[in-house]
Order: sequence, then C-alpha cells, then structure tokens
Amino acid sequence: MNNFIFGRYLPGNSIIHKLNPAAKILLCFIYIFVVFFANNVATYLLLAATVVVFIILSKCSLSFFLKGIMPLLWVIIFTVLIQVFFSAGGHVYYSLGIIRITSFGIYNAILLFIRFMLIIAMSTVLTLTTSPLEISHGISMLLKPLKRFKFPVETFSLMISIALRFVPTLTDETKLIMDAQRSRGVDFGDGGLIKRAKAFVPLLIPLFVSAFKHADDLSVAMEARGYQTGKLRSHYHSYKWQTKDYSFISLIVIITIVTFMYRS
Repeated sequence: MNNFIFGRYLPGNSIIHKLNPAAKILLCFIYIFVVFFANNVATYLLLAATVVVFIILSKCSLSFFLKGIMPLLWVIIFTVLIQVFFSAGGHVYYSLGIIRITSFGIYNAILLFIRFMLIIAMSTVLTLTTSPLEISHGISMLLKPLKRFKFPVETFSLMISIALRFVPTLTDETKLIMDAQRSRGVDFGDGGLIKRAKAFVPLLIPLFVSAFKHADDLSVAMEARGYQTGKLRSHYHSYKWQTKDYSFISLIVIITIVTFMYRS
C-alpha cells in the first residue's frame, strides 16, 4: 500500500509536467489505442522504449516508478493465469477437466501481460505529472465540442478527476484500517487463499464508511464554495496549446504510423 502510486500526483518541473493537460490525456489515449494493435517483438519494443522515454522526461525515478506499479502486478498475473488455463485453440500441452494449457492461451497471456504493463506505465506517467484539477481541465478541453449536444462536459470531467484523486486517498485509508485490524490480532497473510480472502471482508464496511464520509465532506466543501452544475466555471490557470504540445502529438502519431507499418 505504501508503494501504490497510481492516481497520485508528483509535483515537478519537467517538460512532461509543463505540457498542456489536454495534450497529455490525448497522448495517453493514442498510446493505449496503439498498444492493442502491436503484435510482434519490434512493435512492443518501440512502445516500451516510448514509455521509458516519457518516464525519463518526467524526471521520475525509474526504480520508484517500477516499485509503485508492483502492487498492480498481482492483478495482472491473475488475469494472465485465466488466459493460460481457460483459453482454447492451438496445441494442447495439458488438459484436466475445464483447465487447458494451450499454445494459443500462452501466446495470448504473454500479449495480455505486455499490454497491461505498457498501459499501466503510461497511465501512471499521466497521473504522476498531472494534478486532478489539470486532468479535469484537460478533459473539459477535449470534450468541449460535445457541449453542442447538451453533454455535461464540466460535470463529467470533474467526476473523473475526483475519482482519480480518491484512489490514493482510499489506498491510504485501507492501509490504516489494515494496521488497526493487525493491532487487534488479525493476520492477513495466515492460512490458505480462501482464509486470507475472508480476512479482508472486515475491511469492507469501515472502508465504505470512510468513502461515504469523504464524499459527504467533499460535497459540503463544494456547496460552501458555491459550486453548481451546469454553470460556467472559471479556472485559475489558462492552458494554451504550445509548440512542445504539438511536437509530442506529432511524435506519438509517428510512433503510431511505424507500429502499423511493422505489425505482422
């Protein structure tokens, strides 16, 4: 829990921090789109090199970054194992009831693992270098054309930014609750998988109570500051598209074209 960094904002002065938030969100979405079309070693190496360059330019420590995404590794491994044991097709290496280990399942599992890692890495770069308010403003800029169709752009962008903002908050709350349970003798690592899963059930009620309390406090604070839905909002910072934003967009477009050229 201490290492979980997804959704956290790390203040900095790097070129990635200074990019227009709308440009960073657009870059992230294009990158994720391209990841699903890469299907060989060359294209995945290109995409991996791209995300490493972004990490370096963000001036985030690579060891800190890798340490931060490790808590998500278990979720990825669980998803990968489902692919390995339950995918059909190709040469069958092992079969027992509904469980089948096939060449097609192993191939899909490897692709899924790489794609998950690349997507999480780029998404983490976005959240580390962009504050929740900047993300909200960036989404508003990108979805501005939808206002013609009466789409609640401002409300939607605020909802997304609040959700991202509360990921680390709820993570910290979970750690506090687990520490409190441990002080009362609960051992979350004792016994088999089912017993360990049952040990986490008592966390749910206090975690939900804490989440609702945070939501209530936030709603009161927003009302006290005069927030109303459907009203035109002002922004402390005004973001404009600059040369560096267009340069990074051009770079990701070139990477997209190369990926499509070299995919098998």
